[in-house]
Amino acid sequence: MPGTCTGRSPARTRVVSVALLLAALGAQQAHAGLFDDEEARRQVTDLSAKSNERLDTVARGQMELANQIQALRDENARLRGQVETLNYELDAAKKRQQDFYVDLDGRLRKLETPAAASTAAAAAGTTSRPADDMKPVASETPRKVASDPAAETREYEAALNLFRANKLKEAATAFEAFAKAHPDSTLTPNAYYWLGNAHYALRDCRRSLEAQRVVGSKWPTHSKAPDALLNVATCQQELGDSKNARSTLEALLAKYPDSTAASAARQRLKK
Repeated sequence: MPGTCTGRSPARTRVVSVALLLAALGAQQAHAGLFDDEEARRQVTDLSAKSNERLDTVARGQMELANQIQALRDENARLRGQVETLNYELDAAKKRQQDFYVDLDGRLRKLETPAAASTAAAAAGTTSRPADDMKPVASETPRKVASDPAAETREYEAALNLFRANKLKEAATAFEAFAKAHPDSTLTPNAYYWLGNAHYALRDCRRSLEAQRVVGSKWPTHSKAPDALLNVATCQQELGDSKNARSTLEALLAKYPDSTAASAARQRLKK
């Protein structure tokens, strides 16, 4: 019996050792599995936090972008309102300028009419002859039909009223018709001047140039001549002819140094 117990002890010891080894391995695997689960949960938590942070950043960016878009819309609306206001003020200024020029034109014509009448009377007195000398002469040129100043004034005023009402095309047609029908009228220089202004308002600088140049060439001593020359320079500048525009301004200063147009010419030449 003692011998049998001694023989079984090593085998039992080996079995116990193996069992203990297996138990230790199982515990290590269980611990490793538990560690893997905790690491996975930690990584999931970190990923979730990063995702939330990114979403917050995107949301803030979208909110800032929306605010910027709204601010741009507000600024655009404000600028549109300013443009509309400036356009209204520009139209009102143009209307006031037209009224001013029309009123000035009327005042100047009142001053010019007595002077023209006195000149005509003087000319008639100089060329008058005694009654016995008033005989037809074969070589004498037939006299022109006398004009009707009242009718001319009505035609001119009608054209001027069209310009005042901002009916520019109709006004241009009326002024041109007046100038052709009454080439020797005292109102014809004014008609050409306003014809040029009407074409300029219609953005037709070339035709405006033609009309304004007629005033300066045919009636250089007329009160409208300096302003017509200034308008010529304006059209030349807008047509891109800066060199000739400057030459025109210099010619204006030389011919009409004391005119109001000359003051405007000096200011332009300084720029």
